[in-house]
Parts: sequence; structure tokens; C-alpha cells
Amino acid sequence: MLSFLPKPLIGILNIAFHAVNLLVCSIMVYILAFFKLFSWGNLGIKIFDKLGSWMAIIFTFNNFWFMLLTTRMRYDIRGGEQLSHKEWYLLMSNHQSWADILVLERVFAFRIPMLKFMLKKELIWVPLVGTSCWALNFPFMKRYTSAFVAKNPHLKGQDLATTRKACERFQHIPATMINFVEGTRFTKEKHTKQQSPYQHLLKPKAGGIAFILDAMGKTLTNILDVTIVYPPSKHLAWDYFCGRLNHIIVDIKTLPVSENLIGDYQDDAGFKTQFQAWINQLWQQKDQRISALKAELND
Repeated sequence: MLSFLPKPLIGILNIAFHAVNLLVCSIMVYILAFFKLFSWGNLGIKIFDKLGSWMAIIFTFNNFWFMLLTTRMRYDIRGGEQLSHKEWYLLMSNHQSWADILVLERVFAFRIPMLKFMLKKELIWVPLVGTSCWALNFPFMKRYTSAFVAKNPHLKGQDLATTRKACERFQHIPATMINFVEGTRFTKEKHTKQQSPYQHLLKPKAGGIAFILDAMGKTLTNILDVTIVYPPSKHLAWDYFCGRLNHIIVDIKTLPVSENLIGDYQDDAGFKTQFQAWINQLWQQKDQRISALKAELND
């Protein structure tokens, strides 16, 4: 164990290791992407999705092993006992730091299919990021603003159709779509500017979740409502790498994908109102849960 080292040195070592691990795994993904160019059909998709998932597991395991070597952080995981690699999930989480992604990967890497984000189609041309996500079978979508659709009415509904097509591969390949419902990381400044009605959360953005449910609702097995709670910290990501966060709570609630959650959020005003009420109630419960969990950490 290297936890006896000064915390800033531990932070530097962990960041350096994560960077090298990312570089090595990215090279492996690039090799995968090259061979994927010569593969077509569902069999090829399944093979490369499986290989990509193993690469993600290797990346996560390496990070976990090194963090275990340098820190004494404890993950207090609550719920999610009956999760499976063979099911389809939509994972929703509060968002406080870039460390959230590492925490979620650590908690779910060996329990559910690889976490995947819904990405804008333009990102496919971004060096490293676009190629890696394409090789790992991340879905790319094309979104149009309401103003753009108003000027080009023939494009109405095309963004959802594109997303459905991108998600078709997941009909036969278990996947986990992840969405940070607040749309950005929580800060006191953003909280004040929004005049958020919640104590620990920003206002939820229901559109993204509704969009995924409309595209994949019939395929999804469950919704995972995840709440991450850290000890008090002014610099979460840095304190995470330094190992100052001794006790991290990850609370998992498994929710059904009911029919009333699937509908046309863009054009059906009644469904939009109903869906927003559902997500706001869910967020109110999450806010209360965070208060209770924070009280435990302070005891």
C-alpha cells in the first residue's frame, strides 16, 4: 500500500496512471477500430461489442487496482443486487464531478453491460474520441433545434428516427445508456443561478431521458436511478485522485420501464407535462435521499 505517501503525490501518481492506462487502452481500441472496418452484419457487431466491453473492463480494473494500491477509499454500494450483464438499462445519476464517471465505472463494470453515452453525430470526427466511441459501438444521434425544424419542416422527426436507427444494434446486444439528467456538473453558482428548488441538485432536464426512452423503451429492462454521495470536498476530482474521499456512497434504485414513460415528448403536450411531473418527483425523492446519506457521512 502506498497510502502513506503525501496526498498531493498520490494524486499526481493516480492521474499519471489513469492517463497512461487511457493511452494504452485507446491504442487497443484503435486496433479494434481498424479490424471493425472489415466486419459487417450482426455477428461482427456482437463480436466487436464484446471485445470493446472487455477493453472497458480492463481499463476499469487497472484503475481500480492502482487506486486500491494508493488509497483507502471505501465504496458503500446500496441496492442493485440483481443486476445482470444480459439485460438492458437506462442509468440516471446526479452529477457533481468528472470523478462520477470513474465511480460509476468502478461500481457497475462487472455487473451490467458497458456504460454508453448517446453522442452527437458531429463528435464522430473528433480525433481519438470519435473513433474510440465508434469502435465501442456508442450510438451517435443527430439533434435539430425547434427553430431549425421550423425552417425545415421536412426534417421533423428525423432526429428521433436517426437515434432509433443508431440504437437498433442494441436489440440483440445488451447495453447500458447513461444520462446525467442535470446536464452539467452541480456547483453552488449554477444552483443559485437556476434558483433550483432542490437543496443538492440542479433542475432536471427531462428531454434527454424522454428521448432515450422513446428510442429504446421497448428494449430496456429497467431504469437505474443512481445517487452518488461524497464526503465534504471543495475539489472533488482532485480529492478523489488524492484518496481523501474515504467513504463514497452509491445508492441504486431499480425502476420499471412502464408504458406511461414512453411517448412523444416533443409534440405531445400532455405527455410532456406528465413526464416532467414524473422526473420532478423522482428528483425530489433523490434530493431527500442525498440529505439523509450526507447526514450518515457526517455522523
